[in-house]
Amino acid sequence: MMNAQRKPSSVKSKKTNILLITSDQQHWQALGMHTPQLQTPNLDRLAREGTRFDRAYCPNPTCTPTRASIITGLYPSQHGAYTLGSKLPEDVPTIGDSLTPHGYDCSLIGKAHFQPLKSTEEYPSLESYPIMQDLDFWRRFNGPFYGFNHVELARNHTDESHVGQHYAIWMEEKGATNWRDWFSEPTGNIPAQEHTWNIPEEYHYNTWITERAEKRLKHLKDADQPFFLWASYFDPHPSYLVPEPWASMYNPDDIEIPPQGLDHIDTWPELVRRTQDPNATFEEWKEPAGSSNHGVHHHQIVEAKLRKDIAIYYGMVSMLDHYVGKLLQKLADLGLEEDTLIVFTSDHGHYHGHHGLVAKGPFSFEDGIRVPFLVKWPGKVPADKVSNDLQNLVDLTPSFLDAAGLPTPGSMAGKSQLPIWQGDDEEARKIISVEFRHQPTKLNMRIYVTQRYKLAIWNNPVEGELYDLETDPEERINKWHDPEMAEIRTELLQQALVAEMEKEPYRMPRVWGA
Repeated sequence: MMNAQRKPSSVKSKKTNILLITSDQQHWQALGMHTPQLQTPNLDRLAREGTRFDRAYCPNPTCTPTRASIITGLYPSQHGAYTLGSKLPEDVPTIGDSLTPHGYDCSLIGKAHFQPLKSTEEYPSLESYPIMQDLDFWRRFNGPFYGFNHVELARNHTDESHVGQHYAIWMEEKGATNWRDWFSEPTGNIPAQEHTWNIPEEYHYNTWITERAEKRLKHLKDADQPFFLWASYFDPHPSYLVPEPWASMYNPDDIEIPPQGLDHIDTWPELVRRTQDPNATFEEWKEPAGSSNHGVHHHQIVEAKLRKDIAIYYGMVSMLDHYVGKLLQKLADLGLEEDTLIVFTSDHGHYHGHHGLVAKGPFSFEDGIRVPFLVKWPGKVPADKVSNDLQNLVDLTPSFLDAAGLPTPGSMAGKSQLPIWQGDDEEARKIISVEFRHQPTKLNMRIYVTQRYKLAIWNNPVEGELYDLETDPEERINKWHDPEMAEIRTELLQQALVAEMEKEPYRMPRVWGA
């Protein structure tokens, strides 16, 4: 099919390698450079050797929609995987479809989550029961999968019973024929664990992802083949569970609990207010009736438990950092560092007490939609720089294609941020768009963020949010109904409409007058 294209920023004489490293559900401040109590020496070093972008956002604060946006350059409302429990249609073009014809190897190792845990005849899923635990199938299957010619996958967070796929095969090949002793029933042999995971570190999925990514890098180095490699880690996504010594790394008594900021809760949207009411019901947001919505429930904050959970969360981040450091060292040892663009980020944020909330859900606050974002490319991306330029993960694929010297297909909505990564003063985006459509009709919201303001629109009931991030960085006061903000609200609504228009992709240019 004919497809309009946007030209790359420059032409490269040598093909650029691309290494994308992601965590899962990592608060944007869950880095040592932001939180000195937290030890992340390798990510801190990556930030010093490159540029840290402190205003990076996800296109959706849940896993599947954002992960699909990362590889398609489209928003969830465009690529089809609009919520958890949906799937990315296989016919949507991805980054691999653009890179592979130009000689690139495209590999994904770790978490995909492009498909749901349930498979139907109309919407089949390889990430579902029972096939994800058919190890004979996974011994034969390494792709293709959504434009990746090579994949090694897992589906479980911590000791979840969803364990299987290539991760289980790897444990068996490493001699851990008793791997079910470390995972919860019914797949595993034990009840769900809390805080301290009984798995030996040598069999943890951080070890697996790092080891397999290192092997893939060695293979590609020997083959002298340019690559896009996505090392997709699972932590620190709850449950809060990590093996020793990481489980004891942080003392809960030393943990600083973030302020809840509930003094102006009466200005917040109805659904958010109800999360703080133990007697509240949430039936009007369930579709069909009785179904579940992530985060749509009472969020009970018990200080002692919260301190312990955060301590374990920090341990998970520090363990992740350790293995990211190993992977980066392998890249350097193979002599690939100078020719590789490295990006570290997370698929969405996390609440651990902020605004009285835990984990994730349909909330507009920075804690859930803002993500860590580090970029390194020796000699091309400024080192030891901090930028507040607005970034959106939907822009990753266009930016990677630009770095590879390839145009962005017009069918993508994302914009190349490569010039900004390389130090250009001109912003690629003046407004960020974030979507959260968790149900077909009953739970849908849009969030728009500028350098100073945030606007959010809800469909059920029809409500709005407006925060001044300069004067109210903790987002305590919703000024949607403030008469003094009426003019600003109108201006932001206009900007939001323009942002929606700018999101529209196009499959071909206009070739004639009629």
